[in-house]
Amino acid sequence: MNLPASLKALSDMGKGEQPQKGQEEKKNQPGDDPKIPVEVRSSFVRGRNALVARARFSDLYEDYYLHLLQHGMQHTTDSDEMLKDALAALTLHLTSRPQNETAAWTVSIRKPLVNLFVAGSNHGNHGRITGRLFDPEGKREDINLFASQVSVPGAELRQSTVDFQAGDLFTGAETFYRKSEQRLGRYFRIGPEEFVLITAQPECDLDWLKSLDNAAVESLDQDEQLSLLERRFFTFGCGCEVSRIYQLFNPYGSDALDELFGEDTHLVIACPRCAARFEVTRAELDAYLESADAKPDSAQNQP
Repeated sequence: MNLPASLKALSDMGKGEQPQKGQEEKKNQPGDDPKIPVEVRSSFVRGRNALVARARFSDLYEDYYLHLLQHGMQHTTDSDEMLKDALAALTLHLTSRPQNETAAWTVSIRKPLVNLFVAGSNHGNHGRITGRLFDPEGKREDINLFASQVSVPGAELRQSTVDFQAGDLFTGAETFYRKSEQRLGRYFRIGPEEFVLITAQPECDLDWLKSLDNAAVESLDQDEQLSLLERRFFTFGCGCEVSRIYQLFNPYGSDALDELFGEDTHLVIACPRCAARFEVTRAELDAYLESADAKPDSAQNQP
């Protein structure tokens, strides 16, 4: 039989890797070690009808690098910077959105060749952001893609995909705003780890928003009348644990698992959201699949 592609991809991500010592106990769970949340402030620009979201991401990036260290991952400079930009861009986007949204972006950039995924939520005033890189694939050397998924409790999943030209994450995000959100949104890098997003609101002064440069954004507090709207807080973290990894195997039968494991007694499986690696043994997986937790109704009720 052919091995289900989704299972093979997950096992290939961790092939040849071993969880670092003590990782089994940590499970990459939020709260296992203290994390300093990033404060993101949103303000309304009076007379311009625009929303400003801004933050310094040093603490979030520190937790991101601790995550890489914990799971033995290394990225190239280009891909690392691109993923960090995506984490910042999505955080600012979620700050500008109503609460209780969950968003995921998948971005494919051809030059430099980078595929990445970031996801986050803004439930309440404390949100969570995570992300990972994927091995580049495909031959679309002349096109970059930006795909978005948004879920809100009680509403249908919203999806959109746009293409963009320049190989820059923020260009992709701004194109997403223009083509999918149907409004102007502009990102500014005003420091090595400090970013600003300004989005058009109804009756926005679009000429003013289009004319902004870094110098104008840095002096917004002096040149414009800003009213603080909210202070939201975000941390880097996925919330994945081995029980959720087990749920990925629910649709598959014994034959698929036989082919997946082969002669091995365990596999190292990578989380599809953050690439954290978990050791999964065949005995533990079989026990899970035979338990009530693996039944469809129980799986659907997992948080």
